[in-house]
Amino acid sequence: MGATASQLDTGKLSEYEELTFLTKQEILLAYDRFDKLVPKEEKNRIDYRVPMEDILELPELKFNPFKERICKVFSTSDKKDGSLDFDDFLDFLSAFSDSATLEIKSHYAFHIFDFDDDGTLDRQDLKKLINCLTGKADKTSLTPDEMRMLIDNILEESDIDQDGTVNLSEFQHVISRSPDFVSSFQIVL
Repeated sequence: MGATASQLDTGKLSEYEELTFLTKQEILLAYDRFDKLVPKEEKNRIDYRVPMEDILELPELKFNPFKERICKVFSTSDKKDGSLDFDDFLDFLSAFSDSATLEIKSHYAFHIFDFDDDGTLDRQDLKKLINCLTGKADKTSLTPDEMRMLIDNILEESDIDQDGTVNLSEFQHVISRSPDFVSSFQIVL
């Protein structure tokens, strides 16, 4: 724990605790998990960017159908490569913690589901979302008619302004009526 203490002094630890939904203990655990992903020659560097491929091997993400999107949404890399530094890693864990608010969780869920990053969930985003949830990635077990009907139903329930897409506020409105969302949008280290 000596390396942890040197990188995360009391002031930095308190700052992280204030800026996230994580406790000091969870932050220290997150640091240990992050540091295990860092190559030996780069140990104890919170600014080191862990490649997305290594992040995806974490047991908490390994089988998540949205794992690549999660990394890309939380990555602040200029290269847009999904790599995470420690601050990104904490943001990710904070948003998925059981203490995060519905507003924070729904905000990040929306961005994870917005596959084309255009600020709306359109028919293509919804199709990819359905395929991910059914375990088929880019392919579907639904017929084209079934997929169209399902997307039509989603839009009918959530597209309040009837523009053919779901924006963030519409998404958050729908999520606010889903009691299981907060507990299902969670990753525990």
